[in-house]
Amino acid sequence: MKIRAPAKINLSLRVVGRRADGYHLLDTIMVPVSLYDELEIRKLRRTTKSKKLALPEIKVTCQHPSVPAGENNLAYRAARLLLARAKSDQSIEIRIRKRIPVGAGLGGGSTDAAATLVGLNRLLKLRLSDAQLERLALRLGADVPFFIRARPARARGIGERLSPLGRLIRLWIVIVYPGFAVSTAWVYGNLPRKLTKDGLNTSIANSSTAFDNLATLLVNDLESVTLKRYRKIGSIKQNLLRLGAAGSLMSGSGSSVFGLFRSKRKAEEAFRRLRQEEEAQAFVVHVLN
Repeated sequence: MKIRAPAKINLSLRVVGRRADGYHLLDTIMVPVSLYDELEIRKLRRTTKSKKLALPEIKVTCQHPSVPAGENNLAYRAARLLLARAKSDQSIEIRIRKRIPVGAGLGGGSTDAAATLVGLNRLLKLRLSDAQLERLALRLGADVPFFIRARPARARGIGERLSPLGRLIRLWIVIVYPGFAVSTAWVYGNLPRKLTKDGLNTSIANSSTAFDNLATLLVNDLESVTLKRYRKIGSIKQNLLRLGAAGSLMSGSGSSVFGLFRSKRKAEEAFRRLRQEEEAQAFVVHVLN
């Protein structure tokens, strides 16, 4: 079977605390967008060799040179987790066609893991609910549960406490990937000790029909760290605004930057200009409701 795994952007991201174990507490608005990885998942016949193994065989491959194959891939870990939960000895193969840039703050690894859980649940007819899949997903990473349902949501805690938002207006977005990855661990490791005290301005949840409100509520506490080291990200933000974006923001811990546009036409015009001016990948996408 084939399944698409959407990217996400953070319309707002506030760091509101830190747990004793070092994990940072967030209050963020995440929305899925129409930029996808594609996964092909199929059953494998058990060979004489695989029958001797204590666990079912799992093969994971990807055409992107920066994505690990085998046990180091998050999709592999997702498959192993679900097969163990189902007590299944079915061997499988997962082929990932990568379109979401790696290390870009767009949730590429997390969405592939979630798509693996959802896809295997269908392929093996396990009939696990979304809530059950979300609980499994949390064992893989804080962002993974969001991608099980892949709908606009407010995420709190370390990202696992999800509250669905109302239907958003059809936003047209230009995402720009500057060609380099940013380490999430490095960004959080360099955050100042003084953190945001107030929670996210929840009026964003009531702004589903107001484009201007959404644009003015864009904020990301991680930008203060990332932009100091990677000035290219700041220049892309300014270019997006110059080309007509109503607002621009870094997604997650970077390195991708996005701009919000009132229409597909304006987004495509900015996209064409950016392709000429920037040595970077760019995508025109819309929010998935």
